[in-house]
Amino acid sequence: MSGAAECLRRHWLTDVIERAALAPQDGAAIDATAGPADAWQFAARACGITEDELATHVAAHFMLQVATLAAAEPRALRLLPERVARKHTIFPLRENDRELVVATSNPTDLSIENDVAFSSGRQPVLEIAPPGAILDCIASAYAPAPTDNTHIVDDCDDVADAIKLLENVGPVAVDAREVEFAPVIKLTNVVLRAAIDERASDIHIEPGPLEGVVRFRVDGVLHNYMKMPLPAHNRVISRIKIMGKLDIADRLRPQDGRASISVAGRSYDLRISSVPTRIAEKVVIRILGQGGSTKLSDIDIPADQLSAIRSLLSHRNGIVPVTGPTGSGKTTTLYAALRELATGEENIMTVEDPVEYELAGITQIQVESKRGLTFAAALRSLLRQDPDIILVGEIRDAETANIAAQASMTGHLVLATLHTNNAIGAVQRLMDLGLDRASIAATLRGVVAQRLVRKLCLHCAEKMNGELNAGERRLASQFGVVPTMRAVGCARCLKSGYMGRVPVMEVLTLNPTLTSMISSGASMDQLQLAAVGGGMRSVRDTSIQRVATGQTTLEELERVVGTRTDSSPTAEAAHEENAGMPSAAAPLETMIVTATPGGAPADEAAAATPRLPLGEVAPAAARLPRILIVEDEKVNRKVARALLQKNGFDVVECEDGQQGIEQLQADPDFSLVLLDLDMPRVDGRTMLRWVRATPATRPLPVVIFTASQGETLEAEVMDEGADDYIRKPLDPPRFIARIRATLRRAAA
Repeated sequence: MSGAAECLRRHWLTDVIERAALAPQDGAAIDATAGPADAWQFAARACGITEDELATHVAAHFMLQVATLAAAEPRALRLLPERVARKHTIFPLRENDRELVVATSNPTDLSIENDVAFSSGRQPVLEIAPPGAILDCIASAYAPAPTDNTHIVDDCDDVADAIKLLENVGPVAVDAREVEFAPVIKLTNVVLRAAIDERASDIHIEPGPLEGVVRFRVDGVLHNYMKMPLPAHNRVISRIKIMGKLDIADRLRPQDGRASISVAGRSYDLRISSVPTRIAEKVVIRILGQGGSTKLSDIDIPADQLSAIRSLLSHRNGIVPVTGPTGSGKTTTLYAALRELATGEENIMTVEDPVEYELAGITQIQVESKRGLTFAAALRSLLRQDPDIILVGEIRDAETANIAAQASMTGHLVLATLHTNNAIGAVQRLMDLGLDRASIAATLRGVVAQRLVRKLCLHCAEKMNGELNAGERRLASQFGVVPTMRAVGCARCLKSGYMGRVPVMEVLTLNPTLTSMISSGASMDQLQLAAVGGGMRSVRDTSIQRVATGQTTLEELERVVGTRTDSSPTAEAAHEENAGMPSAAAPLETMIVTATPGGAPADEAAAATPRLPLGEVAPAAARLPRILIVEDEKVNRKVARALLQKNGFDVVECEDGQQGIEQLQADPDFSLVLLDLDMPRVDGRTMLRWVRATPATRPLPVVIFTASQGETLEAEVMDEGADDYIRKPLDPPRFIARIRATLRRAAA
């Protein structure tokens, strides 16, 4: 890498640390894309100093003053709008006729001067302060005055006393006056405040046989926060229902509501859902930060996939669904897309249930099924409002699907969500909803399928040093990637080892080939192969890339992607001839069991298949196409053998290159060699050179299959005589298709 390119990738705090002769304790580089708060925390921890001490070094590096935030003047606050302060994480300190002094944590942000000068009419003067301290000042100074509908939840003291006071009161009957008792309010505030502090997206308050349990969902994973006696549980539930304007006397029917709260001067919206259980009511609260939606460029989408998504959004008509399970970030992605599209030049309208964030310049319609305002009814009315771009919260029935298709055919771009396992699954889902193949081919522009994986905590993650443990070796073999970082756990990440989440996606762009295949009735398997052949990267591949670059771990990849590959067809859409085909992401042992004909385990199938002694050849009339597998990993050999036997091939196995050469010397009559690279005794490249140098085996097709990474490795082995190159783990449909294609080329 050139010096200029390396410089561009360095974070400016790295230069500060080097010039101040601060030796990072762990030697880890600061991520050039990290936000100010994460970068400062990481740098301070790595150098063993506080953020205030780091501010002193930053100020000296840029020849600026260290800010005294406690001495900020109220007059300066009136000159700097909150919007500008939050945008740049700056805080006004003092002013005179010509200058406005502001505290910043990033003196390299050149846009600060322009925005401050424009909004205040003063020349900005920068002083240095840590980003966390600046954010606290902004939250305090710009705190909005609470409205009548906003509940303040800052009173959180004496929690134990509150629980004791509620423990011995009546178990069930709760009236409105009891809900307003100080202990009830205090305990409810504790739960809400703690959820905000721990970055929870959802709060679960659920009853048990003896006590209630409060759990928080943080970065997609639930963990226990506290337990409380059932009397306290019932009163907290009733307090939350009062906040959401629900009927506390009705405990036998599900109810939905919403509320607004203010925590440390910041506003949050709550979506409240209550359901009756056998013991008592359960409440789940979704927490939404106001103004939380961002642009696509802010949610860490890989550059190639971001470009593909923006290309889909540039269409003037058609349907672009975002798919994935509940909680996979579909709405966040769509809102981010709308923020980029909302330039003021087009009429953008949405139909949602519920409206999660209010977006400026966009007309948003809330579905009200009880009043007859369904998705379909709202969408029909919306079409008479001259929209250019339409967002449908979810296409969930045939009527909505048909109206969306008609809208896309009449010059509207329709964005929507669907529940499917992968991008190609959207085709099957739309067919299930009643659209014919011709309509889907004519209207579908592309599909974005996604999941969310947790990011490693910058404060405690450690580099891989030494050998992988047993679990890591298993996962590295399963997913074909060696991790570079390991999760540890600290107080900041609640001992989880992770903080924040990033999307892993597959972006399907419809091309003439795929459109023709959809119209002509191609199976989901065939569409998947064509999509991957056209350059689509699966959720699995994107996740593996996140592991390889040290953003997440194999354990997180297994948790999110699971034992089923997102690039394989969904079970309900799989073609009949591939029924029983294993998923590439399934545990290797499971793949062995499911990949054999008639449901027999692979080991039993292998035992039933006659095995010839080394060098003995079966009669030509009785032989199937023969494939020699040369692979030192026993499990990988079993998987490949099971797949090949299911598809009509005879298979011979060898454990390394030396045994493979001996087999070919005794019996060169094979149709193809499937060859691993990294093996003991004789490796794959050495055996490949021997095959090409030996007259009897020179015409034999050789397919390399390996988990080895490297940009030039594939080109090198192809130059040395390989006919094809397949990366592990094996994706069953693609694997068999590539083997057959190689055999066809060899026979031509």
